Amino acid sequence: MFKAILLDQLEKKTIATVTELDEQRLPQSDVTVAVQFSSINYKDGLAVTGKGKIIRDFPMVPGIDFAGKVISSSDNRFKEGQHVVLTGWGVGETHWGGLSEKACVKADWLVPLPEGISAQQSMMIGTAGLTAMLCVQALQEAGIKPEDGEIVVTGASGGVGSVAITLLAQLGYQAVAVSGRASENGEWLKSLGASRVIDRDELNQPAKPLEKQLWAGAIDTTGSTMLAKVLSQISYGGAVAACGLACGFDLPTTVMPFILRGVRLLGVDSVYAPIEKRQRAWKQIGEVLPESFYRQSCKEIALEDVPAAASDIVDGNVSGRLVVKVQ
Repeated sequence: MFKAILLDQLEKKTIATVTELDEQRLPQSDVTVAVQFSSINYKDGLAVTGKGKIIRDFPMVPGIDFAGKVISSSDNRFKEGQHVVLTGWGVGETHWGGLSEKACVKADWLVPLPEGISAQQSMMIGTAGLTAMLCVQALQEAGIKPEDGEIVVTGASGGVGSVAITLLAQLGYQAVAVSGRASENGEWLKSLGASRVIDRDELNQPAKPLEKQLWAGAIDTTGSTMLAKVLSQISYGGAVAACGLACGFDLPTTVMPFILRGVRLLGVDSVYAPIEKRQRAWKQIGEVLPESFYRQSCKEIALEDVPAAASDIVDGNVSGRLVVKVQ
């Protein structure tokens, strides 16, 4: 038997309970892992609360991230006792996920625990941190350098945004944090490395096709009106790494930033990113992310706390990262 968060539907409403399950109920796959830590991302919040159409088939164990130790493996790439990390691949959406004491997944979805990062720290990073690193790398690959100017980060109080601010600052960039809780979280964001903090309302409004050039680049977690506003303010030859849709999946803009200023919109996906890309991102995270981040930006909760925490993250009441101690 093992303990897990189990999602089911009752009268079209999602019900989340902490349940004891028989191991025989695990989906059959290559590698069985004793999960030590998981985390709660925005997508997990939508799944657990039922406020987003994340789960199609019930019952489902949510949790798009986990870190733990291999119990058994039919794939020679992974051995019993080896520490591994999983992020993405539809786990916790279409395949039972990491908010559980045990998980059984495909070997192709696993990454050996990166050197110098503990299982707990890997979940302090999780999908959010991996996504943030992929966004930073996308800007680097686009040729955006620290001396080019400020990089604006939307949704800076969230998991992706807070890690992105930290990584950018550590790499020498001037990171400007945009937050709906600027007054509440301003000092914390500055302690992570933000050069300044601006209120979300300054950017969350309809944009002209082109506005004053303010930013060398951007990392956007919001989509919709705010992304359109940011695009209109990117300097000539700049780039935006877009990875989220917290404000919506529409994009009310024109082609003018792209054809008159050469602005590049870089889509960033961490769910199905190939293994080589993941390993490179994890390696740079281990090299760049300071020890202080883990102390300043992460809160640990128990499996039983997940339903309440899921509501908080969807309502925008969570700053930084929530790590779930599963065992």
